[in-house]
Amino acid sequence: MIKITGQILLMATVSFFFCCHPAIAAPLVKIGLAVEFVDHAACAHLARSQGWYEEAGLQVNAFDNYATGMALSAALSRGGIDAAYMCLFPAINAYANAGVKLKIVAGTHLYGYGLVVNPEKIKTIEDLSGSEVKLGCSREGSPPAALLYKLVETYGLDTSIVNRTRRMPPAKLLLALSSGQIDAAFMCEQFPTMAEAAGFRQLVTAKELWPEMQGSVLIVTDAFLQAHPEAVETLVSLTKRGVSFINEHPAEAAKIVAGELNVAGKEIFPLKLSSSLQSLTVTPEVIRSSMGTRMVNTFRVDPEAVQQAIDYAARIGNIKQPFPAEEILDLRYLHE
Repeated sequence: MIKITGQILLMATVSFFFCCHPAIAAPLVKIGLAVEFVDHAACAHLARSQGWYEEAGLQVNAFDNYATGMALSAALSRGGIDAAYMCLFPAINAYANAGVKLKIVAGTHLYGYGLVVNPEKIKTIEDLSGSEVKLGCSREGSPPAALLYKLVETYGLDTSIVNRTRRMPPAKLLLALSSGQIDAAFMCEQFPTMAEAAGFRQLVTAKELWPEMQGSVLIVTDAFLQAHPEAVETLVSLTKRGVSFINEHPAEAAKIVAGELNVAGKEIFPLKLSSSLQSLTVTPEVIRSSMGTRMVNTFRVDPEAVQQAIDYAARIGNIKQPFPAEEILDLRYLHE
């Protein structure tokens, strides 16, 4: 006769309980997320609003919105962020200049930047060389700032344009353009499309200046990747799900993302920039046009494109010297 002790019976009962209740057996992985407060991070905004994170076993302890990629880059250096959806250039800066140990594990889109002008004052790119033209752009280290250098090189413009450019975050650039304080602005999406909707003209886009330009990426810290590789794989899977949703259901995706990008009740860092965003309304029509015509939504990452960005960042002085793209790439979870 087989005797079943109380200890064996308890172990059997516990095993049966957890086998039948996998959600309880596998506690949610806690994660601190950060995003740029634009439609570049549409995948993250979709996942948050639709409850995909919890559904996939991730407990998002923080979902911090940053007004610019450079502000997010600075926040990475202070710690507390496990993963972020951000533009490639600020990610490169965080790694090379601030020593943030990170890995790019997925992409979200190509392109996503544009130069918008007052059509009454600027008809051609050459018109930008006029000393009376007031041009605005985000700060050095940002993708629009890199594209400004590309613009000067591609069209042989006077380099003094760069030195007299007024530096502002995209929301302030849009307001300055609308009020006539500047005549042209290099911005990240969705702001150029918002400017177009207000009657301004997009004179040149990232796609025209930099073919195959990697726009934004999903990064994770090395520490989080080492501690929770399965959670990183889940994040990549949700990113792919978001990209597919945007491409297959553009109208619905635009409506959801627009709702997430309207400021009311949201905390946006740095806090001093929140007031600039308060006066701007993001519509589904703008987001659909922005994501559908100004970006190529894809989770894939081309290592060569990342290397080109690293090399160019070094060339224009954003970082001290180039480094192999492999140092910040971990694309193991991008299997089909």
